[in-house]
Amino acid sequence: MLQFFKKLGRSKPSTFKPVILVTGCSSGLGLALATLLYRQRNYRVVVTARTPSLPFLKRRFKEDDRFWIHSLDVTVEKERRTLIKNIEEKWGGVNILVNNAGISYRAVLEHMTEGDEYLQLATNYLGPVGLMRLVLPYMRSQGRGKIINVSSVSGMLAMPTMASYSASKHALEGASEALWYEAKPFGINVSLLQPGFIRSKSFERVYYTALAKLTSDEGGAYADYYGNMRPFIARLMNRSLATPESVALRVLKVIRTENPPLWIPATLDAIVFYHIRRLLPRRLLQPLLFSALPNASRWGLGETRCRRRRTHPTQAATNQKILAFQRTRLASSSVGMSDDGKNDSSGANTFKTERVRSSGT
Repeated sequence: MLQFFKKLGRSKPSTFKPVILVTGCSSGLGLALATLLYRQRNYRVVVTARTPSLPFLKRRFKEDDRFWIHSLDVTVEKERRTLIKNIEEKWGGVNILVNNAGISYRAVLEHMTEGDEYLQLATNYLGPVGLMRLVLPYMRSQGRGKIINVSSVSGMLAMPTMASYSASKHALEGASEALWYEAKPFGINVSLLQPGFIRSKSFERVYYTALAKLTSDEGGAYADYYGNMRPFIARLMNRSLATPESVALRVLKVIRTENPPLWIPATLDAIVFYHIRRLLPRRLLQPLLFSALPNASRWGLGETRCRRRRTHPTQAATNQKILAFQRTRLASSSVGMSDDGKNDSSGANTFKTERVRSSGT
């Protein structure tokens, strides 16, 4: 009799296969997550990347009735709308959105242009928010859904030479926190995955602005910043225990968790920073972090009266070159950048951006 009631209480196996959309799958965490989900037969998966990366993904994965490769530049509204429309026509809608696509500039704030700032925000904030807006109506109609936004330790604590990247992640975290309250009554979960340093080559794929590249190569007021931060970050990433694959497993765990928390530190260093930020007073935290930066006590020497150091003639010439470059930039007429993040001189109401990929790409 007991066995009869046990069998009666068992529910039938569910045939529901959630639709998961993952952006930025051409490399790093996105590629690792695509590889992991490719082996999970109980999900329908859409992996995306920009058009130039699609041949690589199609060689790596075989598309079938549950795994689909689709082009997407997250900075282009038309492409975002087309993607969601195609998913709705094929599978009804998106049940789980993983906003992973992103870029990073290696430049101090003074070396960023308005166009550079726009591209950084368009990729890391405006694009993900645009996708969230498009998937929310279907999730609300279903009474359930999950949005996982891949943030960063830089969304907790900013770092020098990464001001705009940090700003974009802070913006994504602020919007996600607000959405957590807005979406909860509809049964929709919102989570922020916060990885720290991951052992990968992503530090070689950062963008340099024209001024950042000039200073990094030839010297200038911020030369010490670039000269110390670049190897410092590379060293931390190479020594990290976390890998794209281990963080992808963390994402899968969030996908499978019925009610995941909003903030999810995804690596050991992220957990440490998470608690330090909350336990240590700000007036102690900033000096402590500054003292941990490589050779930070010598940054800016010789550039102001309060930081005296004899400036080499070659260095002085480079400083003059940078000043002339900045004056030329300010004096030039405003031209623009189109909404897909590419240079565009067709109108005066858009921005101009100059960026240089690092030598590792």
